[in-house]
Amino acid sequence: MDAVAAEAGISKGGLLYNFPNKIALLKALVEQFVEKSSSAFRAQLHRESGRSVPLEYFRMAVEELDRDSPPPSGILAALSEDPDLLAPIKHFNRELLDRLSVDEAGRADALVAFLALEGLRAQRMFGVDALSSEERDLVLEKLKSMLGGS
Repeated sequence: MDAVAAEAGISKGGLLYNFPNKIALLKALVEQFVEKSSSAFRAQLHRESGRSVPLEYFRMAVEELDRDSPPPSGILAALSEDPDLLAPIKHFNRELLDRLSVDEAGRADALVAFLALEGLRAQRMFGVDALSSEERDLVLEKLKSMLGGS
């Protein structure tokens, strides 16, 4: 908690006033991550109303994978502290899957794309990326094609 307060530029007392323990802080971090992701996705779908939900999810996931930023360490901390803290992510993923599976014909492709993209994210988060850039590009091209992208 000392390190978090120092990084945030506030006193430990100020931090403890809002987050009385580490679990409360981790829960807030996970909830903030989910809300930020959900809001960005909804806003992008609104801006790109002609684009399919699966293709927009694909585009946003690839954009995140390409971003040169550290993975959300709060997610890893929550996982190590209490896996139940990740329930908002599970809920968000379920809602996303329901939106991706808009028609029965493309449902299997959307599910495979979701699993592959989340697998790439997980590999990045855990620092165990096994694919070469050429292999990654090959996978992404196939996923985009499966989702009806050119």
